[in-house]
Amino acid sequence: MNVYEKLTILTDSAKYDVSCSSSGVDRKNTGSGMGSAASFGICHSFAADGRCISLLKVLFTNSCIFDCKYCVNRKSNDTKRAMFTPEELADLTMNFYRRNFIEGLFLSSGIARNPDYTAELLINTLTLLRGRYQFNGYIHVKAIPGADPALISRLGLLADRMSVNIELPSQESLKLLAPDKSKESILRPMQVIREGIRENCTDIVKYQHAPKFVPAGQSTQMIVGATPDSDYKILTLTEALYKKYSLKRVFYSAYTPVVEHSLLPALESKPPLLREHRLYQADWLLRFYGFSASELLDERTPNFNPMIDPKCNWALNHMERFPMEINKAPYEQLLRIPGVGVRSAKRIVQARKTGVLDFSALKKLGVVLKRAQYFITCGGRSLEGLKVNQNMILRSLLSDREMKMYSTEPRVEQLSLFDVVEPVGTPREEVIKWLGGAI
Repeated sequence: MNVYEKLTILTDSAKYDVSCSSSGVDRKNTGSGMGSAASFGICHSFAADGRCISLLKVLFTNSCIFDCKYCVNRKSNDTKRAMFTPEELADLTMNFYRRNFIEGLFLSSGIARNPDYTAELLINTLTLLRGRYQFNGYIHVKAIPGADPALISRLGLLADRMSVNIELPSQESLKLLAPDKSKESILRPMQVIREGIRENCTDIVKYQHAPKFVPAGQSTQMIVGATPDSDYKILTLTEALYKKYSLKRVFYSAYTPVVEHSLLPALESKPPLLREHRLYQADWLLRFYGFSASELLDERTPNFNPMIDPKCNWALNHMERFPMEINKAPYEQLLRIPGVGVRSAKRIVQARKTGVLDFSALKKLGVVLKRAQYFITCGGRSLEGLKVNQNMILRSLLSDREMKMYSTEPRVEQLSLFDVVEPVGTPREEVIKWLGGAI
């Protein structure tokens, strides 16, 4: 099998991993090497299915000793297998870079033979790129679950970003669909990377030329829709991962049926792309708007309303907090108003130092009044002629198409004795148990 055939197979096998993002790291060209990395230097392009293809996104091999039910590369699946050598992949990466096809490498792999053997192959590949070819560009590599911590540390000194994919948001789902994996094999590399980053920060302060360890941080990915786990459980786990492992990003991947199995959605099922989108919006609220998972969802409403964004949904469920006076509300409260973003909230705080703001001024500051008008007052007054009640606000926030979908009667479904039942216990309790301690 030639390199082109391997490339065709292994790039196709890597397309379901969505954990691509801007580099987040600055590295200048030394003059003797090739390439550089800038914190916002990865210019993304997108395929027809919306996936990022700006990096050379490839598997080292799609051969795998694991039998994860949701994975197209599972060992029991009848698919064509291929495997690079470190020399082939390093040479291929450099040839693509020289032709300006890519700006970096996104490297993952199936588990060949055992985790340690696979990790050593990835280390050899990155060593060739950083050493022989003096490649200074961006490299994102997947840590291999179950690999020795020493190997994870060596990978971290060669890569800019590392990620360990959780894939499934609960231990029960992991046992059901990925019996070869364990929470320990997934969380241990996360802990090694977290500790390595902390130690490296101290080393850089002491020693000017200390090598950098995963300077762009670590991330992870969760599959949405392959299991009955609720949005509340997914978001609770996300919040815990940000706090405990200092992750840069949690990525969500709408499950695309690629293999037939009784425990998975049918092959004709459509990926829950809208649900994925709502989770990304909620993730943004966790990271930049000061929300917590328990504020956005709870046991009574464990899933987001797909018709409106999570922030509007929260505001409609907490109308006792509104309307909010735009000229007096503190910055943290401004962020909770639908239609007010981080940038416009900062502009409001700055602008009201010089005068009283009205609705026209807010529009100039970038506030989306179509949403914000129902939740604010300016100088103690609402927008003239505006009548506010929950049903009217909801109708105004929805388009005609969304309103039709929202008002459609839900289909009644006959339950089966063999339906998968959600485990007993709150998502937060299960997350604490999953992560092995308080969060």
